[in-house]
Amino acid sequence: MTDRKPGDICAESNGCRSDSLIRLSEFRTLWAALAQSVLGDQLARVALSLLVFERTESAGWTAATYALTSLPALLSGVLLTGLADRFPRRTVMIGCDLVRAVLVGLMALPGTPLPLLAGLLVLAQLAEAPFGASQGALMPAVLGERLYERGQRVIMITHQSGQLVGFAVGGVLVVWLGSHVSLGLNAVTFLISAALIRVGVKARPVDAGADARPKRMHTQVRSAAALIWSDPRLRSLVALGWLAGFIVLPEGLAAPFAEEAGASAASVGLLLAAHPTGMVLGAALLGRASVGDERRRQLLGPLAVGANLPLLVYWAGPGVGVALLVLLVSGICSAYQITAGATFVLLTPADQRGQALGLARSGLTAMQGIGVAAGGLAAQLSGSSALTIGGAGLVGTLCAIMVAVSWARARQTGAGTIPLRA
Repeated sequence: MTDRKPGDICAESNGCRSDSLIRLSEFRTLWAALAQSVLGDQLARVALSLLVFERTESAGWTAATYALTSLPALLSGVLLTGLADRFPRRTVMIGCDLVRAVLVGLMALPGTPLPLLAGLLVLAQLAEAPFGASQGALMPAVLGERLYERGQRVIMITHQSGQLVGFAVGGVLVVWLGSHVSLGLNAVTFLISAALIRVGVKARPVDAGADARPKRMHTQVRSAAALIWSDPRLRSLVALGWLAGFIVLPEGLAAPFAEEAGASAASVGLLLAAHPTGMVLGAALLGRASVGDERRRQLLGPLAVGANLPLLVYWAGPGVGVALLVLLVSGICSAYQITAGATFVLLTPADQRGQALGLARSGLTAMQGIGVAAGGLAAQLSGSSALTIGGAGLVGTLCAIMVAVSWARARQTGAGTIPLRA
């Protein structure tokens, strides 16, 4: 049998049927590595929170430890994602997995002092950004242009579903297994991921651009930033992604809003799950064969507005039931992020994808953190979480309208279509 490219399979499937992805062994491998790793990460987050709280009985230290599971990625997203452009991406992914397996394994040892535990956690999280950048930059080579966005949709659904399942059963498993065993299991998931990638993903050389000489870290960062800023399409796509800084606020204020609405503590979990559930539904709806790639790009602006606009309902002081519906609709519209991210990657030169993705994702992390922090301060000053979320919806809607106009103008490049890079 002759070898066929992913694009050939997609063409034969008359519209890229969903089972086209299952036929690609490399994608199956990457998907399996991700799925079990996400579950392990969620289990570890719950285990760390319980472990720190058991030792300190401090909500502040527990929250700070939980924050350490995401904040280091902001730094490494700028400084370390360039590794995905300087070394073979499969090698970077395997290396990051092995480093995290060792560090999390040390965290799992009973009696590890809390300061050392925090240090190991920071080091482990620093490896997350270069792994993600390498995976994102490798996907176009694995799937080809035609199947790439579909693959990213499957990855997003898997990630969101894994988080929901992990949070739903994580507490029960950690109580049953214990915090140290749970952390040990997370270390094992990194070893499994490294083994799967080593065996199931083909080795590829470093992508070479016009200047193939190795670049210093600051040169890579500056070059990627200049690339994004100089291309109005990339600027608009990054801005579309960063709008998540407004949309994430209901998640950060879920607990105080539930109390304000007179609901039980159990409703907090439902409020946290509503938006991710909506994103999964939105991804499925946008992924239908009847919605073509170009149509999805046309819808980026309207959907970005639709993700923010429902939050205005919070100004009416809704109950939890109405809030769940609002968050579900916002999540459905937020699925536009998949198309925005996929288009960004395909518009970026192959030899700069890792660093460019790192900058975009670091900015997204920063915007989400700033959004939640600013929202918390505003809620404290105003005395109302509902009014704060409604205000974020208004500002987010206005920003989304401006970005939508910018994107509509930028995408006219190339006679109204988006010329993607191979």
